[in-house]
Amino acid sequence: MNEEDKDLLSSDFCGMPFDSPIVLLSGCVGFGEEYTRVQGFSNRDVGAVCLKGTTGEPRPGNPPHRVCETPIGMINAIGLQNPGVDAVVNDILPTLDFSETRFIANVSGSTVEEYVEVARRFDNSPVDAIEINISCPNVKEGGMAFGNDPEMSARVVAAVREVTRKPLITKLSPNQTDIAESARRCIEAGTDGFAVINTLMGMAIDIESRTPIIGNNQGGLSGPAIKPVALLKVHQVYQVCREHGIPIIGQGGISSAEDALEFLIAGASAIGIGTALFYDPLICPKINAGIADYLRTHGLSNVAQLTGSLSLN
Repeated sequence: MNEEDKDLLSSDFCGMPFDSPIVLLSGCVGFGEEYTRVQGFSNRDVGAVCLKGTTGEPRPGNPPHRVCETPIGMINAIGLQNPGVDAVVNDILPTLDFSETRFIANVSGSTVEEYVEVARRFDNSPVDAIEINISCPNVKEGGMAFGNDPEMSARVVAAVREVTRKPLITKLSPNQTDIAESARRCIEAGTDGFAVINTLMGMAIDIESRTPIIGNNQGGLSGPAIKPVALLKVHQVYQVCREHGIPIIGQGGISSAEDALEFLIAGASAIGIGTALFYDPLICPKINAGIADYLRTHGLSNVAQLTGSLSLN
């Protein structure tokens, strides 16, 4: 990225300086090292990297198949495979170059207590912020996902807020009745920002065996198929966030500069790239260039001027 484009694309997100509005989404780049092996990729092309979901203890993940391609996206059910928070903090974080970009930990758990334990460990680490994955099932409440109920969502945010001074970004699930109400409750509980949205739930079936293709029977649908849903959810959450100055990472099916611009206009301050990386690992510089060209064409001096600039009919 040249200096002219950097001036146009730089911004502040929850007090963190971003050189680009792009955030690489959790689970898509491992613990930050996955894409450094791709020739031509640079962490300097992104504002932040969200690390893989981390739990208190190591998890082996779900049985195969874990990923299934769909006509315009994919379904995944990895099952939070990870080495546990101690291994991430002690062994993985020291290998990352924090001078290149911001790194955001992704905290997952099966109980409120596990979220708190993992967040406390990351609070005493060099990560720049913590993302709370509230789409995990609550084992004490019959397996219902924390993120599908505003009360449970707020409970997790409030508990994590007590054990960390780092910026908190709450990743909201689209699989709920009123995402705006959930956002409002999370703001009251102390979140500093949002990631909107997590995956939609989906299924694929092998017609010969008449069984689900995904070993977990169902999984998270991502990619271009969910973009219209994600765009609407960003717009709805922004209506709550704008009065509080709470920024949003808009995500869900972004695969071009045009997609990214739509999310920014709808209310996002940053945009998340995930599934698109699997078929174009070098998509980030292209999206940066496209956004910068748009800003110049429309006489804008910084990407932040686009956020929430939507004019409704």
